[in-house]
Amino acid sequence: MSEAILANQVVKEFGEVRALKGITVGIEKGELFFLLGGSGCGKTTLLRCIAGLESPTSGEIRFDGEDVTSLPTHKREAAMVFQSYALWPHMTVGQNVAFGLEERGVSKDEVKRRVGEALEMVRLEGYGVRGIDQMSGGQQQRVSLARALVVRPKVLLLDEPLSNLDARLRVEMRTEIRRIVKENDLTAVYVTHDQEEALSVADRMAVMDFGEVMQVGTPEEVYRRPTSRIVAEFIGETNIFEQGQLGEFRGDGQGQLISVRPEAWRFVDSAAGESNSIAGRVVQTAYLGALVQYEVEVAGGLRLKVAEMNPRVVRQGEVVLRADESDVVLLEK
Repeated sequence: MSEAILANQVVKEFGEVRALKGITVGIEKGELFFLLGGSGCGKTTLLRCIAGLESPTSGEIRFDGEDVTSLPTHKREAAMVFQSYALWPHMTVGQNVAFGLEERGVSKDEVKRRVGEALEMVRLEGYGVRGIDQMSGGQQQRVSLARALVVRPKVLLLDEPLSNLDARLRVEMRTEIRRIVKENDLTAVYVTHDQEEALSVADRMAVMDFGEVMQVGTPEEVYRRPTSRIVAEFIGETNIFEQGQLGEFRGDGQGQLISVRPEAWRFVDSAAGESNSIAGRVVQTAYLGALVQYEVEVAGGLRLKVAEMNPRVVRQGEVVLRADESDVVLLEK
């Protein structure tokens, strides 16, 4: 696969603030790639540089090997879907979707045909005559997607597109976005702060912090093999403690910090001198039906988070925990 998008040594400064600190990220053709991180990490700034809405202070943006750093947005064959949807309230659904084509001087017959195709892609066939105010939040987001797709972009850019939707619609729409990207063979860059969204939808992701990329990988790689404490703590929940603090722990990686996910702990009968084992006492439980969450207090008063799927009984009192070596990650401080 060839790189469809390359951000090469991109620096972006706003006055004295350096929002991007020499970022290099390559995105493959047909890939759904996530930029993930907390507020102020630089993910939206990087997306806007890729889109042509911001100019890098230094570095370059390449599409299919071509330097597009100085090209305006509409010449990059990229389309953007915004958090706010950015729809025209006085226009119908069809008029909103058609707007970009009309600006490009496409014939009326062609506009009508392509608007119909775009609405079909987002499963809004027959909705073209409706007003925007007649559409739910989820439907408005689909209209926003249709407007981006109608211009037949090579690259689809999405800036926190689901943040205004309720939890049920977010789950539904993330599946729809992945379907649309894959069925239309698009390369997509998706910005979010929502770890679950990224883990469930991305082909690969870049975790960002303070203008830098901390780790790039598949959801499984980033979750199971974080390369830093920042990534381990940002992606899901984890327990972090120092080597030797709770006995001997063996795992993957190098360093003096131990990271164990809550679901990686198993309850066993005895530590019996085994590595990766620790005795403790259950001090808090949260019963969630298929899942029970525990807090287990161990040596030195440290409280570990433990998750047990489909338990026969809810644990109480004294317990022993063990983690497989494959579930233990050693990190540098």
